[in-house]
Amino acid sequence: MKKISILGSTGSIGTSTLEVVRHLGEGYEVIALSTRQNIDLLEQQIKEFRPKIVSVSDPQKAQELQKRLPSQEILTGIEGAIAVATHPETNLVISAMSGVIGLQPTVEAIRAGKNIGLANKEVLVSGGEFVMSLVKKHNVQLIPIDSEHSAIFQCLVGEDSQNIRRLILTASGGPFRDCTATQLEQVTVEQALKHPNWSMGAKVTIDSSTLMNKGLEVIEARWLFDIPSDQIQVVIHPQSIIHSMVEFNDGSIKAQLSEPSMLIPIQYALTYPQRKPGILPPFDFLQSEVLQFHLPDTVKFPCLALALNALKAGGSFPCTMNAANEVLVDRFLQGQIGWMGIGNKLEQLMSRHSSVNIGSIKDLFDIDQAAREEAATI
Repeated sequence: MKKISILGSTGSIGTSTLEVVRHLGEGYEVIALSTRQNIDLLEQQIKEFRPKIVSVSDPQKAQELQKRLPSQEILTGIEGAIAVATHPETNLVISAMSGVIGLQPTVEAIRAGKNIGLANKEVLVSGGEFVMSLVKKHNVQLIPIDSEHSAIFQCLVGEDSQNIRRLILTASGGPFRDCTATQLEQVTVEQALKHPNWSMGAKVTIDSSTLMNKGLEVIEARWLFDIPSDQIQVVIHPQSIIHSMVEFNDGSIKAQLSEPSMLIPIQYALTYPQRKPGILPPFDFLQSEVLQFHLPDTVKFPCLALALNALKAGGSFPCTMNAANEVLVDRFLQGQIGWMGIGNKLEQLMSRHSSVNIGSIKDLFDIDQAAREEAATI
């Protein structure tokens, strides 16, 4: 029996996870749910899945939900999220909270011996070496849910990691892959939120438009698969049918293909190491006759290069970059800076950052907070 806690149950990954649980039926039980403040949707989820506990980050929203559901145990704050992640009955935690706020509940879940379905890039971007050392220490499974990392994970089943030549992460290129530099200066929030292939939350959609999302995925892949950064390559693949590839030292390449739907990697994480019949109809190759590949343009999309440079620099650079990018993306969404300002301002911040060592989760939060404060004023 898979007994599941979901951190971020009302977001796109969380709602899709519950759709998969609904589809799979017997053998899967929802133990605990958390949200930031979407209590209307959470209330519906509670009534359908009957979790033991739920958590609402916003204290006022938590009180409001408690009045609606007086018999339901409702927690709040970071303590509530940690309680969801570490519930004694849970054996699989879906880490789908957006941003670095998901780091501490995920770390505590690992320390409690819970297997993790990871859909939060920031956990490994900010604290990759620290988090993976805990994964090894507590002997838990960390199963990636991002489509690219799930693809690589699937390609590596039964393989010796010593035989890997390259990990090849595919990227759609986002809505602006064919735009000129002049056109990019005029990008609006509405345009940036229209991803051509995927339906995602606002933050990850904007990151996809700048290619920062792919930079974060390279950092995540480096830690997930213990592969040096120079063996990870990004390729633009507009159709988003091949989700990623692994090239081995004999020249063979394995790829995982499917429609661009998060239902597949989510279900794989829930059923691993088994496979079960999925929700989507069989793939129609005749509707996808052309598969294209291009190198990314890091001049028009500097965020990808900044992420790769942060990974190579190591230390506190990835954590600083990730936190600053979160703030800059939010400022863009609020209309305070332009789309190109995300990359330009991030480059300024990174150029003057001095790396420090990371020895604890407190160090990560201190670095994160300092970067946010600087990014809010630049």
